[in-house]
Amino acid sequence: MALLLAAGGVAGADTAPPAGASMGTDASMPGTNSMAGGKMMMNGMDRYGGPAYTQSPDLSSTIAFVNAGGGPGKFSTVKALTALVGPDLTNKEVAKLTSQYGKASVGSFVTVFNFAVNDAAKIAIADGVKFPAPELSGDKLAAQLVGDGTVKGTFWTGYMLDHLVTHKIHDQTMADIDAKYGASADANYHKISNQALYDLAQALGAKSVMLASFH
Repeated sequence: MALLLAAGGVAGADTAPPAGASMGTDASMPGTNSMAGGKMMMNGMDRYGGPAYTQSPDLSSTIAFVNAGGGPGKFSTVKALTALVGPDLTNKEVAKLTSQYGKASVGSFVTVFNFAVNDAAKIAIADGVKFPAPELSGDKLAAQLVGDGTVKGTFWTGYMLDHLVTHKIHDQTMADIDAKYGASADANYHKISNQALYDLAQALGAKSVMLASFH
């Protein structure tokens, strides 16, 4: 999905959810539960809010992001963000998130983010996924990631991860996070990611992107 920053907004980010996905009145508090693929789903939403993305993944951006962080098996969230937006903005954002959520929660967020990317890459490679050559880098890649996670004007981490690695691999990665770090750490990872990528969107000039209710 091509994404441009224009007139203070994200062009192409308000992509409609796939057929069968329900937005509900508040994506973080849907009302009906159902089982899908062995995972608890709520009104067709991702576990931590936002609709599930079930169409073709954005593999070019996936491998570009993984490589920016050091490559499969060696991914570093801080290294990736630094490659995307530079050290000054990265350091300011880490300080801002630490003030907002506390050092322990941000430390857990970084640890789980590192694990999630490395785990998803391992699963994808084992499944025989063939990655194309990366096309974007720097702030253009950052803008693309924001666009991949934005639906109906709101950024959702789950939607971005579905878009980057497929909903199936996202679900499997969450199960692996739960097993290694616990469900609360998984929720913390999605929550802080929602805030961090929203902050990134604002820094890129995408002022129309809204903050997820789960943050």
